[in-house]
Amino acid sequence: MAVYLAWTAAAPDTLEGPWAEARQIAPGLVLLDSTEPLSVVYHAVKWSLPDDAALIVTPVPTTPKSRGMAPGTTRWLRDRTDRPRG
Repeated sequence: MAVYLAWTAAAPDTLEGPWAEARQIAPGLVLLDSTEPLSVVYHAVKWSLPDDAALIVTPVPTTPKSRGMAPGTTRWLRDRTDRPRG
């Protein structure tokens, strides 16, 4: 499994796609847990948006530092990613 972080300027029509779980962590930010490669995940999110919506999708291999996200976000990430060193 891989974790991806997607940011979009518009809400997706649906969060159904080639992922086991989608978790909205803040307005416009979604974490996706998928076995599919980046390109497949990116296109699934892209196709669920209006044509002119901005979008970026990136892998999240290690647990990032964050604050102000939805409750449980850090635990969810720790369960699915490597913990950073140092």
